[in-house]
Amino acid sequence: MLVSKEELDEYATEIAKEFRNAKGKIVALTGAGISKASGIPTFRGEEGKFKGLDSSVLANPITFESDPHLVWEWYQYRLEIIMKAKPNQAHFSLAKLEKEGYLKAVITQNVDGLHQRAGSEKVIEIHGSIMRAYCIQCFHKITIKTVPSEIPMKCEKCGNLMRPDVVWFGESLPEKELLVSHRLMKEADLVVVVGTSGLVMPAARFPSVAKAFGATIIDINPTITPISELAKWAILAPSEEALPILVEKILS
Repeated sequence: MLVSKEELDEYATEIAKEFRNAKGKIVALTGAGISKASGIPTFRGEEGKFKGLDSSVLANPITFESDPHLVWEWYQYRLEIIMKAKPNQAHFSLAKLEKEGYLKAVITQNVDGLHQRAGSEKVIEIHGSIMRAYCIQCFHKITIKTVPSEIPMKCEKCGNLMRPDVVWFGESLPEKELLVSHRLMKEADLVVVVGTSGLVMPAARFPSVAKAFGATIIDINPTITPISELAKWAILAPSEEALPILVEKILS
């Protein structure tokens, strides 16, 4: 059922019952839309361009091999935005649901770390994290705490190039995170999909897997997505507005 932003108050109590009935077996799948209200661009389309180049060119192992400085320039720019950003009410709402025992885990396509900063503890980062980098030679991994002033970053252990610890175009998702995500989807009674277009594979298939195993799907997105067709409830509203309303009903 499609629920507009204006209709949410009318249906919030009924939707909240879905969450109560599935307490402890709820999984969230989040995408770039949940972080948009925190001031983080989706990095797709025009807002994702840097020096006239699309994100699919910049987040690419082939580009990194030919011009690592350019790629690291883009990540400098992204890190500056992300490190200044703060979690919004959608992030805090999911963290609250986890704390209260409703939410089992957050599977996120985002690399910004805002879920953790909001207080979520069980976060599966299927696309990695921009807050980490690793050496392409010895695989030494570090946490990035400040925007790097010297780029491209070099490994403190062996002196070779480091790259952001994120999944780039043409690369496979990390096997461990992928296996955990599939298991969580199969075990879930309810999957709440927040701010994702439903177009990026293989994460776009996760809700279908969950539904095939009997889960109820709730989609929260300002626009209709392919996932809306799978959802029992498709809430057409920004997540930072919709989730606090739902959480208040769930916990009342």
